[in-house]
Amino acid sequence: MQSSNGRPGVPSRDAEYDDPWYDALAAGWGESAEPPAPVPPARAGDAAAADPADVYLQVQRSAAFQEVRSRYRRFVVPGVVAFLVWYVAYVVTATTAPELMARQVTGAVNVAMLAGLGQFLTTFLLTWAYARHARLRRDRAALDLRWDTQELSRSRGGAA
Repeated sequence: MQSSNGRPGVPSRDAEYDDPWYDALAAGWGESAEPPAPVPPARAGDAAAADPADVYLQVQRSAAFQEVRSRYRRFVVPGVVAFLVWYVAYVVTATTAPELMARQVTGAVNVAMLAGLGQFLTTFLLTWAYARHARLRRDRAALDLRWDTQELSRSRGGAA
């Protein structure tokens, strides 16, 4: 639980956030000035479902869920493709052009060592970019979907 004044362990007179997705350290850091793109509401129709599983199917078919999945795919697919191309290029170059990879850059550092360290750097940068993209573009909409799903489940007698 995080106090609403943003300081862990410091009592606050304000209400406390009971949001497990709230991260006081990340909230407000690195976010753009423009408001996030709106996501259409997940509530669709008033038809009652007999089975709680129907609630999840209804949410999955909603425009809001499709938008969250689309945002996820628009980031992940190009990122995975770019990283795999970079990795395969490194491996192919190491096996087909060992003289290039053995070329000395400075001291005991050669091109292969720089490319290998570049692989680690790329991994960390891609992880950071993914976490940032998720926080800025998907987390709030996914949390809204989660709450909508729970509300729909409760209203239809489910135990989600």
